[in-house]
Amino acid sequence: MLDTIDAVMAALRDNDARPYGRPRTVTAEELVDAADRFDDTGLRAMALLELMEAYEYDGERSKAPVVFARVLKLWDADRGSFGEWATQQVFWRFKWVATSLLGTPDVPLASVRRWHGEMRDRYRAAGHGLQPYYAQRFHLAAHIGEDVQDAYELWAARPRTELSDCHACEVRAAASHLVRQGDDAAALDAWRPVLSGESTCAEEPHVSHAQALLPLLRQGRLDEARSSHLVGYRFARGKSGLVRSVGQHIEFCALSGNEPRGLEILAENRDLFGVTGDPSGRLDFLTGVEVLIAGLARAGHGELTVSGPPGRSWTVDTLLAHLRTEADALAARFDARNGTAAVGSRRRDRLARRPLLAEPLALGVRASAAPELAAVPVVPAVPVRDVEPEPEDFGALVLRARELQLLGHPDADRLWRRIGERFTARGEAEVTGAADPDRLGTAGQLRAELAERRAHAALDREDWEEGAAELRGAGDLFEREGLAGRALAARTRALVAVLVGNDSADDSEGGSDGDAAGTARAVDWAALDAALALADELAAAPGGPALADDDYLVVLQCRAYAAHHELVLALPEPPEEPPAEQAGRFALAVTAYREAAAARGSVRRLTVARQYAADVAARQGRITEAAEELRTVIAELEQAGQPWHTPRAYGLLGQALLQNGEQAEAVEVLHRALAAAARWADESYPFAATYLMAGHASAHLGDTGAAIRALSEAAGRFDRKGPAGAGDAARTRLQLADLLSTADRPADAVAVLESVLADAAAAGPEDRLFAQARLDLARGLFTLDEYRDSAEEYLRLATALEGWTEDLHLRTMVAAEAAVALALADRWEAAHAARSRALTAQEQWPQTGPVSAMLRQFARLVVQQEGPDGLEQALARLAEADAVRERAERAEPEAEAWYLRASVHYERARAYAVADRYEEALTEADLAITAYEAGGERAETPRAEAVRLAALIEGTDLGRPAAARQRLSAAVERCRGYGLEEAAEILADLRERLAD
Repeated sequence: MLDTIDAVMAALRDNDARPYGRPRTVTAEELVDAADRFDDTGLRAMALLELMEAYEYDGERSKAPVVFARVLKLWDADRGSFGEWATQQVFWRFKWVATSLLGTPDVPLASVRRWHGEMRDRYRAAGHGLQPYYAQRFHLAAHIGEDVQDAYELWAARPRTELSDCHACEVRAAASHLVRQGDDAAALDAWRPVLSGESTCAEEPHVSHAQALLPLLRQGRLDEARSSHLVGYRFARGKSGLVRSVGQHIEFCALSGNEPRGLEILAENRDLFGVTGDPSGRLDFLTGVEVLIAGLARAGHGELTVSGPPGRSWTVDTLLAHLRTEADALAARFDARNGTAAVGSRRRDRLARRPLLAEPLALGVRASAAPELAAVPVVPAVPVRDVEPEPEDFGALVLRARELQLLGHPDADRLWRRIGERFTARGEAEVTGAADPDRLGTAGQLRAELAERRAHAALDREDWEEGAAELRGAGDLFEREGLAGRALAARTRALVAVLVGNDSADDSEGGSDGDAAGTARAVDWAALDAALALADELAAAPGGPALADDDYLVVLQCRAYAAHHELVLALPEPPEEPPAEQAGRFALAVTAYREAAAARGSVRRLTVARQYAADVAARQGRITEAAEELRTVIAELEQAGQPWHTPRAYGLLGQALLQNGEQAEAVEVLHRALAAAARWADESYPFAATYLMAGHASAHLGDTGAAIRALSEAAGRFDRKGPAGAGDAARTRLQLADLLSTADRPADAVAVLESVLADAAAAGPEDRLFAQARLDLARGLFTLDEYRDSAEEYLRLATALEGWTEDLHLRTMVAAEAAVALALADRWEAAHAARSRALTAQEQWPQTGPVSAMLRQFARLVVQQEGPDGLEQALARLAEADAVRERAERAEPEAEAWYLRASVHYERARAYAVADRYEEALTEADLAITAYEAGGERAETPRAEAVRLAALIEGTDLGRPAAARQRLSAAVERCRGYGLEEAAEILADLRERLAD
């Protein structure tokens, strides 16, 4: 009941603690009405100021001037009732009103300028400096595009005052000015203290992260751009007060080749289309969305379903028309009000932007929106070379495609796609109308070849069953045309296409690329033996062979591939010998393949045979042999003029070097593989696996930045495979998140983990991949002090663990960590329930470390919140921690429990000190110091902290500084003896302060 002044004040305090958003705003409006029932100027002013703040951060800035007019009326009538904070806020919020008026096109420019004059006069009368007034003059000039530099200098040259915007916000304003002037480098240099986190406020660095995205892209600082997007968008997501920033993140996605991510952000924030209380921010949001949608329309995706204003369905084309109509009208209203074309011009400049990168920037997060775009980037990769021209004559086109296919040239795929388009459109007329139809062959043969190409496309997207079916169909079509050799080659490929989900039989260049292993199947050796017998028969047919050399080699390669597959599955860990049967069959198959390829002069097939042998040698630990073989393969391919086959050999060589611990050379070789594959635009190359290996190698070398780039790229490449690559993509992101956490970038890691868990709804109760991701996310959120969200993730994980039959100790650990997160989120009832669950689980599935840590943290939090009144409860928690340790020691006498014992003594000392029971506190601190002795050198750092606490109690609270200094002197020498210079400095500094 809001029937007293105290009740309304309490409600105002409670509302102030809520996050910004519609619920807080509605409550603020209700509290203004409640305050108006009392004749209390201070209360009414506080309620109005709270409402104004709610509007400011809930996208309702245009309502602020009316509220502030009421505040000023109270101020002018009874300023003595305004407290110190409210007085300061009156002058501070002149700036908010100035921003609101400027951002509303219905407010005449003369009214904006009059308000600036009112602000100046009031500041002068109160003795405040005018730097904030000149800041508003600068913002006006920048908005209308007149006298901008003069206004900037008038502001920037003045010293800051107590009413100036915070340092971080002023840095953002200065940097944005430099961006508008076209000096991205200087802007980013100015932004450094904010983007690095040195200078922060309630909105910074997150708003600057959004504004700096495109300058970072244009300057080629891609790692920083990626991080700014991941960190900045997490903060802006769903916040109506940051509608402008959301639009900037969407625009960044469009211009960095991440259209699916942009659509996902649009879907997550479609409610922001309803934010109309900040017209300037709304215009920026609509324009950012339009950059994305217009790009999709230009790329031919006009019918793609996308998210737009709630209430109806939208396609790219319909949303684009809506955006143009509304945003153009809004920009025109601003320009009409301002008497300049500046706002419309800035909008047109943004819409004229095109993607800034040749390849999509790998962000490390998964976008589930528009999977068809993720599979084929809107900005396709182009080969870094001259591409094979497409002959206009259909016959010449087919003949050239066949020649390139025989060579394994990557341009063959493009020519065959064009053939398929033309044949589908005109059918047999293309064949009969060709310049040389006799050489071209029949339409039936062409149908068979196109079926074969469809099979290869299915295998490239890892649809093994469809690929095998298409190959069998192609075999039937070839046979109808009397092409027995081609039929046999296609059918033999079908036999091995479904063995594992790694490579198609014809295009596999040896070894597992690691992209996605499917379910292993037994090799049908009877069918493969029959295929070889038929091949030999056709090769010896009277009147000349009935199959071409390459078809015969395809049969032998399929046998070699099958033998390789079988041997790899049976290989034991080195140095054990491989099973004789599989090893013998592999040796025979590869030798036959190699000798036949050499006899027929096929360098391509010969090097494939060698790569099979090299891969097996590497798997058996014969790295030097494998590396020499692969280097020979690369040299032979280069010498034969077939460099487009070298990427796979480089990839295998890099893998072997990585396996041998030669990370530096592995990184170089793997990047050579990637560069060569990109040069030849080899769509079937395992880019994802190669980037993954490069990431591992870079991480081993300590090159964290390169590792993050490579793992981000690997995850994005796995995404392009669709459902077949989802598992590998998630596993890669878990590694990426771990690397980001290790690099002290927890916010980046959390963003990556959130994208992994976007698919968690499809995970079963025993899906360990998603369980690990959720555990990592809960811990990451905890690190970011987002305790409520952390607790929710722990509780979701606890629910998932209920269905597990293994690793049951995780229930104990998760309950313990959840209890601490709940306590820090001030949800004590739930925290105590989780503590009870953890203690119960500890009886069955012990996790002594986490449970003890939970109890110690509870003890610390209780005395922090309740002071001496919380001592009894704190001591009870610490007694529980001792009991947990003692049970663990009884169960495992050899366990090293010194850390648990010492840590409890340390926390007990802190608790006693808070309760002013200093002698008991000192006793416990000394017991902690003694207990740490059992830990040896690894316990020296926590021991030093226990000494510091003991010295503080002894020297300050007990009034015995001489004894405390003596204690500290001994500890300083001990720390230096162990090389703990930082700890020694801390203790020495305390010793000096006690001497004073």
